Amino acid sequence: MDRPHIHVRNAQRTISLNLRSLQCFAANALDLVWQRRCAASEIASLSDIPVSIVSDRRIAQLHEQFCDVRGPTDVLTFQHGEIVISAEAAARQGRAFRSPVEREIRLYLIHGLLHLAGYDDTRPRARAVMQRVQRSVLDSALEQERGGVV
Repeated sequence: MDRPHIHVRNAQRTISLNLRSLQCFAANALDLVWQRRCAASEIASLSDIPVSIVSDRRIAQLHEQFCDVRGPTDVLTFQHGEIVISAEAAARQGRAFRSPVEREIRLYLIHGLLHLAGYDDTRPRARAVMQRVQRSVLDSALEQERGGVV
């Protein structure tokens, strides 16, 4: 079973991003998540995972349309494989946690991939497991990025 391809697209103009770097990170993160996927997860049936980085306005529209919740959120993951990330939410969280916006986007990307890989964060115990795996994948993928692994 082949892992899907991942494609990162910047569909917003508010936050300047290094798309090439994010694409390399996404490929490495997908490899790491693929190794940790749950048996009955959507990710195994996907051929492509499109990742769109959008504005708060756009993610708020999607949030209301598909989740019936008003207002922006940080990341949305759809079962058909699409991940949508708010660059503005990443910038806000980055300021709050003194973290670069691109690191926050990387965290949201991993969070979305883990949902596709069968992880759940709706129950406290499952959330703790997902957060632990998320930190591990983020640390490993950032280490690969620093080492120039593509």
